[in-house]
Amino acid sequence: MALIHSFPPAAAHDAHTLILGSMPGDASLRAGEYYANPRNHFWKILGTLVGAGPDLPYPARLDKLTGAGFALWDVLQSCERHGSLDSSIISSSITPNDFVTFLAAHPGVRRIFFNGSAAETAFRRFVTPALPALSCSLHRLPSTSPANARFTLQHHLEAWQILCPASSGAQGSST
Repeated sequence: MALIHSFPPAAAHDAHTLILGSMPGDASLRAGEYYANPRNHFWKILGTLVGAGPDLPYPARLDKLTGAGFALWDVLQSCERHGSLDSSIISSSITPNDFVTFLAAHPGVRRIFFNGSAAETAFRRFVTPALPALSCSLHRLPSTSPANARFTLQHHLEAWQILCPASSGAQGSST
């Protein structure tokens, strides 16, 4: 089984919110783009929230996302995994990304959102012990992965509106 690697963070220097996945899936790794699987709800959600929809070219989506103060990254720098499922990650092969350096370079980050429980679990297990002091709030959101089929796009939108509190009321969120 080959070692796979995540992408560099997509972040502007003034980011206030970090969205973390666990590790890009096979479709994303092949495309070299975050959330490239067209059945993943991520870009549809961010399209509604900040205009970074899947109809835009990938660089424009990242520009919209980072321009709105969001950073995007993965908890894991590398791991061994067969297929795309987080449950297939071989725990002994995990190397986390360097969050000490990232957070020092992005001091405005005050909120970290996890795209699913695997990202949160990996962060708490492999990253939190290495951080000197974490002044960010941590929030788990339902995974946008196609494997999380019990969540419709509408359910995801309702849950993910917490990213943009000012727009929640306008869209009638029921959280």
